[in-house]
Amino acid sequence: MRDIVFARAGNGWIPRVVREDGELRLMLAAGADANHDPRTFTFPIGEAHLAVIREDLARHLLLWSALLPLCDAAGIRGRLDENAAVALLDPVLLSAPADVDVLFRRVAWDRSLLVAHGADIGLLERGRFCEAMRAATEGADHERAQEDQAARRRAERGVVLGPLDAGILRYTGQYLHGATVPRRIPDAVDSALLPQVMRVIATAERACAGMRIGLDPRRGARATDRRDWDRMAATVEAAVRRAYPGLVDDAVRTVSFLMCSEAADRSRSNPVEDDEEAADDRADLSGSAGKSALSFTDDKGGEKKWVRDGSRTASAEFWEFVADRSAGDNEVFTVEDEEMGEGIQLHFYADSVARITTVRPGEAGSDPQYLVEYSLVDGIGGYRTVVTAFVRGGCAALEPYGPWMADVAEFERARRRRDAG
Repeated sequence: MRDIVFARAGNGWIPRVVREDGELRLMLAAGADANHDPRTFTFPIGEAHLAVIREDLARHLLLWSALLPLCDAAGIRGRLDENAAVALLDPVLLSAPADVDVLFRRVAWDRSLLVAHGADIGLLERGRFCEAMRAATEGADHERAQEDQAARRRAERGVVLGPLDAGILRYTGQYLHGATVPRRIPDAVDSALLPQVMRVIATAERACAGMRIGLDPRRGARATDRRDWDRMAATVEAAVRRAYPGLVDDAVRTVSFLMCSEAADRSRSNPVEDDEEAADDRADLSGSAGKSALSFTDDKGGEKKWVRDGSRTASAEFWEFVADRSAGDNEVFTVEDEEMGEGIQLHFYADSVARITTVRPGEAGSDPQYLVEYSLVDGIGGYRTVVTAFVRGGCAALEPYGPWMADVAEFERARRRRDAG
């Protein structure tokens, strides 16, 4: 039988005192089980401990802070070290403030809990724990604790934020967690500081005006071109640093992250047909030029047919095929015009492409004879250019995108030189 003897009003997390089989025990929920649900622990206390817990919120919270590391040490199914928990009762609840301060300088304790409940951070830093908890509150401000953790992580890296730095991080939602996707949150910035923040953002917007981050179907339907991303990030960072040399790197990077993530989102939200190369492709195919029927294949036996009917471009269809099929073990894709006896083979693993033309068709049971020529490709942009050129004019239209090498050894030497550089 368990009866609640004391619990602070309106707060289910601060440890409560219960009576079990006539014995007073402190009960707290902490740690986590295998399902990530809080575990419940209890251990015996005395009447004198109960009296302090009732009357002194600061001591109650200090005890909780010192108990949490013991709960964490119990893991998902271990037992609480009751002897260690009981050993904390008298020193935390009944000792003089100076002795409590000495104790907390040598035992583990949970800083976030104390900060969330109103601890004076400066006094905590100086080891004056009882004094730091004089303004303690039963309610917890978890955002305050998160901000303290973020400030400590930055301090460990030697980063000290100025007001404008902090304003930029708050505007992008990255003050607490730098790994989150940035967004625009003007209400998070003090109104007096917001105009300065907006001037920094405007500088970044001017720097990357007209730039875009295309999609990279080799890595999936929503993946973006890393080179485009890096190019835009470098452009924005350089412009912001020139205009605001006093900003810390964290603030500069979060501005470039914002610009790049917004540009990437615009690309993802556009239909495939709106891709620049595909749009040009459509313009050419509206006339008599260009291929009328193509087949797409991959290294795993996948195949897709395209015919010109005005609904979708060959480029759009092909890159959709790539996005659906490309994987770490499927990095060779082919575009073939069977009627003309020519095609291109894209080698994503090597940043290279081969153009293949039929020199002599197979006759009387003999195998066809092909001319295979290789060229290096500069990222997804280079692949898009080659595909579009082939769709427009076949292998002959690829001549400007060489040099094309029929000698495999010569090509491998060129590839090694490029990779070494």
